[in-house]
Amino acid sequence: GWSLLMCITADRSPHLHSVFGDGKNIGTKLRKSCSCTPQKLKNFLMNFFPVLQWLPKYRCKEYIWGDIMSGLVIGIILVPQAIAYSLLAGLKPIYSLYTSFFANIIYFLMGTSRHVSVGIFSLISLMVGQVVDRELLLAGFDLNDDAPPASGDAMVTAHALFFFLLLFPQVLMGIFRLGFVSMYLSESVLDGFATGASLTILTAQVKYLIGIKIPRSQGHGMLVITWINIFRNISQANLCDVITSAICIVVLVTAKELGDRYKHKLKFPLPTELVVIVVATLVSHYGKLNEVYASSVSGAIPTGFIPPKAPEFNLMLRVALDALPLAIVSFVFTVSLSEMFAKKYAYTIRANQEMFAVGFCNIIPSFFHSFATSAALAKTLVKTSTGCQTQISGVISAMVVLLVLLFLAPLFYSLQKCVLACIIIVSLRGALRKFRDVPARYCVNKVDTLVWVVTTSASALVSTEIGLLVGIVFSMLCIIVRTQRPRTALLAQIQDTGFYEDDSEYENLSTVPKVKIFRFEAPLYYANRNYFLKSLYRLTNLDPNLEAARRKKYEKKEKQHLKKGNHRTANGLGIGETTLQLVPKQIDFQALVVDCSSISFLDTTGVNTLKEILKDYKNLNISVLLACCNPSVIDSLKRGGYFGKDFGCMQEMLFYSIHNAVLFAKDQNTSLSSYKGLPGFKEKQEKIRVGWEGKSASFLEGD
Repeated sequence: GWSLLMCITADRSPHLHSVFGDGKNIGTKLRKSCSCTPQKLKNFLMNFFPVLQWLPKYRCKEYIWGDIMSGLVIGIILVPQAIAYSLLAGLKPIYSLYTSFFANIIYFLMGTSRHVSVGIFSLISLMVGQVVDRELLLAGFDLNDDAPPASGDAMVTAHALFFFLLLFPQVLMGIFRLGFVSMYLSESVLDGFATGASLTILTAQVKYLIGIKIPRSQGHGMLVITWINIFRNISQANLCDVITSAICIVVLVTAKELGDRYKHKLKFPLPTELVVIVVATLVSHYGKLNEVYASSVSGAIPTGFIPPKAPEFNLMLRVALDALPLAIVSFVFTVSLSEMFAKKYAYTIRANQEMFAVGFCNIIPSFFHSFATSAALAKTLVKTSTGCQTQISGVISAMVVLLVLLFLAPLFYSLQKCVLACIIIVSLRGALRKFRDVPARYCVNKVDTLVWVVTTSASALVSTEIGLLVGIVFSMLCIIVRTQRPRTALLAQIQDTGFYEDDSEYENLSTVPKVKIFRFEAPLYYANRNYFLKSLYRLTNLDPNLEAARRKKYEKKEKQHLKKGNHRTANGLGIGETTLQLVPKQIDFQALVVDCSSISFLDTTGVNTLKEILKDYKNLNISVLLACCNPSVIDSLKRGGYFGKDFGCMQEMLFYSIHNAVLFAKDQNTSLSSYKGLPGFKEKQEKIRVGWEGKSASFLEGD
C-alpha cells in the first residue's frame, strides 16, 4: 500500500491521464502506473525531500557565510521569543524550544522555500492555547497561574494530541493537491484576522505586565471578559512588575524604532530581545525579585530532551475540529510568505509540498509535546536581510536552540514573566499598525475595508476561530452580492470614434438614434437574472412583457368594436390606421445591443434569460444584438440553442464589437424604414440579413 501511494504521488498527472484517457487496456496501464520501479522511487524521494535536489548543487563559497550569519541571528532571536510565546500556549518554555529545534530541521529537509523562517508564531500559539485551556477546564483543572503541577501532564497530553492531529488536514490537502484553498483567504481577511488576534494576544498579556493573578478566560468574548477581570483586580497589581514592564517596553520600542530608521546602515538587526532577557534575568536573580517582591518568574527549565510519548487518542473527537482552522491558517501563512519571497528572489515553490512540510513539522514534534508550526513574517524579514541564501541557515538556528536546550536553559530560571509579556506585545506592533492604514484602505476599496473591520471585530470580540470563519464567509458573501447587483449602464458613442462608454459617467457623448446599448458588468447566472432584467427594463424605459400585454388588450378592444359593426375605432381611426397606433410613442429604439464584454460566463439560467429577451423584444419588432462575447459565452449560447439549430442566424445576432453591431442596426433600420409597407418588404429584409452575414463573419474573425 505504501509503495502504491509513493508511485502514484511521484508521478500522478501523466499516469492518471494515460490510465483513464482512452479507456483501452485499463488493467495493463493501471498495473504499469502503480508498479514501484527504482526510478519512480527515486523521483518520489527527490520530490518529497527537496533537500536532495538543491543540497548537491550548494555553492559553499558563495552561500555559506550568509547562511551562517542569518542562522546565528535567527537563533538568537528564537530563544527569547520561544520562551515568551510559551505564555500564549500555556506551556513551559522547554516545549517551545523543542518546537523551534524540530521545525527548523524538518523544514530544511522538506520545505521548498529558501528564505522563510519556520517555528513558533504568536497567532498560532494563541489558537493552540485556547483549545488546550478549554480541554483542561473540562477535565477539572485550574487555569490559574498558581495551578498545581499535576495539571502540567494533562496539558502536555492535550497539546501532543492536538499537534498530532494537525498533520492529517495538511498532509491530506497535500495528497489531494488542495493548495488552491489558500486563494479563498483574501488579504483583507488575513489582515483582519491577524489584527483581531493581536488584540486578543495583547489582552492576554496585560495580567503579566501588571502582575495580577486572574484565570485565563475561555469561550466566546474572551477579550471583554479578560478586561473586566483586569479592572476588577487592578488593586492587586505588583509594583515591581509594573516598573519592570514600563522599562522593558520603552527599551524595546526605542530599539525597534531606531533599528527601523537605520536598518540600511546596520548589517544585521540588534538582538534587543536577547539583551533585555539577559539583563532582566541578572537583575531578577541578584535582586531576588521573586522572593522579596513576589514577582512571577519563569521557573525551572530542564535541559536535554524528554522521552518521546505517543499522544492519547481518546481526546481525538473533541479536538479534531479545532485542528482544521489552525492547520489552514498555518499553511496559508507559510505559503503566502514562501510565494512572496520566491517571487522576490526569482525561484519557485510548490504549495502542495509546503503542506507536507508544515504537516510533518507538527507530527514529529507532537511526540515531544511541542507547539504548532508556521512561518513568521518578522523572522523571515530578518533572515533575508542578514544574507540568507538557503535553508542551511535553519540548521544553524536549530543548533543555537540546541545549545540552549542542552546547557543554557536553567540560566533563565529567574526571568520575570512580565519581561516575556513585553517581548510579545512589542512584537505585535506590525499587526496593530494596521489600524493606521484604515483610512487609506477605505479610499482604495470600501468593500475590502468592511471585510477587514468585520473579520477584526469577530476575531477579537468572539474568538479567533470564529473570526476566521466569519471573515471567509463574509468575504464570499461580498463577492456574491457584487455579482448579484453589479454595475449596469446605457452606453453612448464617443464622438468621431468607434468606442462607446457610460453616458452617465462621461460628458459630450453622442447617443445613437433608434439604438440602445446596454452593459452588464458581471457574469449572468441564476442569482442575478432578475437584476439583469430589471436593470435592462429600467434603463431602456421599456418592459416588453407589459408592452405586449398592453397591445393584446388594445387589440381585444378593437376586435370588440369591429364585431359591433363600427368601422371606426375608439380613437376615431380607420381599420387600416389601427396597426400604426399599436406601436407606442415611448418606444424610441428599434435595436438593442447587449455589451457582453464583462460577462465572463453564462449558466443555463443566463442563456435562457437572453433567449427570453430575444423573443420578447422580437414580438415588438426590436432586434437584439450581442457584442464582444468571449469564446466561453459563445459556446454556452451555441449549446443552449440561442442561434437556432443550424446556427443560421448567428451572423446577424453576434458581433465582434459594439460598433459593428451599431452599424448593422443603423443599416437595418434605415433600409427597413424606407421599404416598410411597400411590396417586396420581406425580400428586402432577407437581402439585408444575407448581406450582413458576410460582414459579421469577418468581424467575428477579428478582421
